[in-house]
Amino acid sequence: MFDMALIWDWLEFAARWLHLITGIAWIGSSFYFIALDLGLTKAPNMPHGVLGEEWQVHGGGFYHIQKYAVAPDHMPEHLTWFKWEAYWTWISGMILLAIVYWVGADLFLIDYTKMELTQWQAIGLSAASLTIGWICYDLLCRSPLGKRPTVLMLILFAIIVVMAWGYTQVFTGRAALLHLGAFTGTIMVANVFLVIMPNQRIVVADLKAGRVPDAKYGQIAKLRSMHNNYLTLPVIFLMLSNHYPLAFASQYNWLIASLVFLMGVTIRHYFNTMHARQGRPNWTWAATAIVFAAIMALSSAPMFKGDPYAEEAALPSHLEPVVAAAGFEEVRDIVQGRCAMCHTAEPLWPGLRVPPKHVRFDTDAQIAAHAREVYLQAGLSHAMPPGNVMMMQDAERAQIVRWYRGLSTAPTY
Repeated sequence: MFDMALIWDWLEFAARWLHLITGIAWIGSSFYFIALDLGLTKAPNMPHGVLGEEWQVHGGGFYHIQKYAVAPDHMPEHLTWFKWEAYWTWISGMILLAIVYWVGADLFLIDYTKMELTQWQAIGLSAASLTIGWICYDLLCRSPLGKRPTVLMLILFAIIVVMAWGYTQVFTGRAALLHLGAFTGTIMVANVFLVIMPNQRIVVADLKAGRVPDAKYGQIAKLRSMHNNYLTLPVIFLMLSNHYPLAFASQYNWLIASLVFLMGVTIRHYFNTMHARQGRPNWTWAATAIVFAAIMALSSAPMFKGDPYAEEAALPSHLEPVVAAAGFEEVRDIVQGRCAMCHTAEPLWPGLRVPPKHVRFDTDAQIAAHAREVYLQAGLSHAMPPGNVMMMQDAERAQIVRWYRGLSTAPTY
């Protein structure tokens, strides 16, 4: 028998799977072409207009690849476009964002201690921030700063730092870092959809019409491609961060996220230099290690304001039916007896500094807010406690299932 919580969880799994597959395809092809472009070499007797070539071997075969400075003299019979990997990475990511953070806004997106928002207000801010981010970025690239790439990159980094701080002032820590990743990812995909691909179509149209394509379209696309190259690794980190409270639940989460972009630059600089056959700048690994050490220190630094585990002043109205439902008291006893050793303000399990996923079960409100997770992780499945280390009984899991399915307004997010 299916219920909405089960359906939503599988939809989330499917969207995450698709997002991962398409992301691998997009990032893989992007890294490949960056390395190919940087590794091109001149050779005698190359065809007219060819900028460089490269010989490669893979899968038992040899490949001879040539790149034209602008375009060949005529349109080839078969032309492979690389676009859908990027488009579907963004589409699947937005589906995942909607399933987890928009449908589940009360739990995962809104932090009532920062800003009291309705679900639709939070969704509106989420969507608007992604749109406005692209508009500002695109205007900067089209301005005279587009001809000063280093200055432009520094300005973009400053914008990212401001956005990182801004997101943490509005949303939960988990949502803030995820949105910074989506903010950056949206810029990357929009580069492909709104700049790189249209410019390529102009070049193709010129070839078909017998005109000589203008080299400026390739130069514009190359600038955007370079930005995507340096932004990729930080985006991956931010997408993974929602699994690690030391990153998203720290008081310094905005600074951690900002420093990650510096690591993205140092790591990509090493590989870009190596692929261009200009040596191996090993100092970048030392720089990366220093930045990463700073991130680890920030994640464990004492909080400088307030008590991050302060109890809720009152039970939120939308959770009252969950707590009032038949069987809640029994479930509360089960959860606090079997799960609270880890999921508490001060975990007792050795090695845990903060509760896993930053989920706590110290109060009725906290248990009610995570009703769906309790149902799926400890009721329907044996995912929690891990390895059943706390010896939760089948009868207790059955009680959790009965309670959740008896809710008249069971949370589906």
